[in-house]
Amino acid sequence: MIGVGMVGLGMAVAPHALALRDLEAAGRARLVGGFSPSVERRAGFAARWHAPVFDSLDALLGAPGLDLVLVLTPPAAHLPVAEAAAAAGKHLLVEKPLEFDLARAEALVAMAGRAGVTLGVVFQHRFRPAALRLKAALEAGLLGTPLSASATIRWWRDAAYFAQPGRGMKARDGGGVLLTQAIHTIDLLLHLMGPVAEAAAFARTSPLRAIDTEDIVAGALRFANGAIGTLDATTVARPGFPERIEIAGTGGSAMLVSERLELHLADVAPEVIDHGSAGGGGADPMAFDHGPHRALHTEVLDAIAAGRPPSNSGASALAVQRLIEALLRGAGQGQFVTL
Repeated sequence: MIGVGMVGLGMAVAPHALALRDLEAAGRARLVGGFSPSVERRAGFAARWHAPVFDSLDALLGAPGLDLVLVLTPPAAHLPVAEAAAAAGKHLLVEKPLEFDLARAEALVAMAGRAGVTLGVVFQHRFRPAALRLKAALEAGLLGTPLSASATIRWWRDAAYFAQPGRGMKARDGGGVLLTQAIHTIDLLLHLMGPVAEAAAFARTSPLRAIDTEDIVAGALRFANGAIGTLDATTVARPGFPERIEIAGTGGSAMLVSERLELHLADVAPEVIDHGSAGGGGADPMAFDHGPHRALHTEVLDAIAAGRPPSNSGASALAVQRLIEALLRGAGQGQFVTL
């Protein structure tokens, strides 16, 4: 079994811990323990998950049987934690975004490559059953040539969410709705459609919360395959609605609303896969099933065993940060940006 340690014991822990509990029962992985600089968070983690805690990163990295480190800290801490883990020969699974900004994200990917360790990123939306089906349909050419592809993320985050020190501030998170919330859906759009060639956007910060990052974005996209589309992302849409991806091609259309997929192909009865549409768009950002996290962990474990990059590799995660940086640069300059 692969031994897994967690660094950063905040809000992101629960779906990972639940996934690891399932994988331990299946004989695939076990939770070695966790580390946080916060005494309170260590105590809470130990009480809830009945797992060992360590009072330093070095202590966790030196724990017997540790093979893989989950980096669940705020983004600006990802690179130094990953560097320490990789230096100790540990594989890496890093929460989104890969890092605080694109330059640091690229540095993290290059570092893992030099160290020869596996690097995966937590983009669990790629592993939802409906998303997997849509990906397979596109790869099989069922929708024909893609013509239009858009993403809508109209979420809500309340005052309690932004009450955490530094939440929504560039110094802590690196970015606002694009980098912190909508990044999952934008990544999935790119995973399905391929890279964006050109983008432009409007971005602003609402008066609803005291933050210095954007919480409303409207963007225009031209994909490398010729399709065009839009991006609508916000956290001011009370009470929060399921995120949506819509794709239209010469052979049919698809509508993915959280975990519900409708495929409408020419001369074929509609296909519907419905695993729910609640998502994490409301005030509770963790209101989702941990099944996709379990599938994501399984992919990383399989990649480690096979000595190959996982499908959610660090390199694959750079595309979404390049697009986000381009959208914000275009919004600031008032022009289209070529990627």
